[in-house]
Amino acid sequence: MSPMPERRDPPPPPVLPVPMRRPMAILAGLAGIVVTVLAVHYAGTATAGPLDQRLRAGVWNLFGRARPGALVLDLFGEPVVAALLVAALAALCLALRRRALAVVALVGPALTGVATTTLKPVVGRTIHGGHLAYPSGHTATVTALALVGMLLVASLVRSGRAVGLLLVLGGAGAAGAVMAVAQIVLDAHYPTDTVGGFAVALAVVPATALLVDRFAARWRWLRSPTDASR
Repeated sequence: MSPMPERRDPPPPPVLPVPMRRPMAILAGLAGIVVTVLAVHYAGTATAGPLDQRLRAGVWNLFGRARPGALVLDLFGEPVVAALLVAALAALCLALRRRALAVVALVGPALTGVATTTLKPVVGRTIHGGHLAYPSGHTATVTALALVGMLLVASLVRSGRAVGLLLVLGGAGAAGAVMAVAQIVLDAHYPTDTVGGFAVALAVVPATALLVDRFAARWRWLRSPTDASR
């Protein structure tokens, strides 16, 4: 009697479907370039440049009376609230049997926060008498959370590349834009600080997802019970 062939568990479902990997990797690289260019351009400055002045005037004309709402939105970027949202998002990913994405939900926003915190003293751009401004941590945090959330939505609807990219980038772009407007209305950041924060998240979260996908096949604990039974 011949021995039974050794059963191998299938790899876990990827965080980034294969058709989305190249576009997201390219976008992450471009975002990293944007972060770097803005950092070099505004390093050591303490005033709004011409672009910031135009953008700020436009935002204030449109949303200047929405300061109370901006104060509420600002809370979503605060460390304690953001940590609770990260935990809730990771728990939701686990409940939906997306263990690899749960790792990204924990690590992606955390690394985004580390990146913005590290960059601020390096760049040295200040606002309001010495407060470090570039890049915007609030904008980066909310964008990172939105990226993970929309990756979860894309995995649940099993979308193709075009729809998946539209969901992920559209959702993250909308969330980042809303927080950016709030930061500008509150005069907490120059507009280009919020662009830098958005770009940091767009660089860090996809890179984290690609790394998790790269090594997930070796991590058996990432395989959900339903994956192992297929």
